[in-house]
Amino acid sequence: MSNDVFNDIMSGLGEALAHAKGEPSPGLILHVPETVDVASIRERTGLKRPAFAATIGVPVATLRQWETRRRQPQGPARVLLAMLEKNPQIVAETLGRAS
Repeated sequence: MSNDVFNDIMSGLGEALAHAKGEPSPGLILHVPETVDVASIRERTGLKRPAFAATIGVPVATLRQWETRRRQPQGPARVLLAMLEKNPQIVAETLGRAS
């Protein structure tokens, strides 16, 4: 193995370790969508409004406003919903308990 390949691997491992520690990763660019289709995201999870609202930690009334597009989620809620759009089980996988 050449020194260049070894150095690239070691650099990548250093970046992965920094990311695992919560440190910023150089060159990482996050895309947070301007709008999210909350109703379709909830439907993909298979949850009814009360269960979905409890899962993401918002009142049912807030969820209803997002689903009817009277309001749009902001900040961390939008990020969480974007993650749920990619992986509808991410909350359960991350925070769920084994039965």
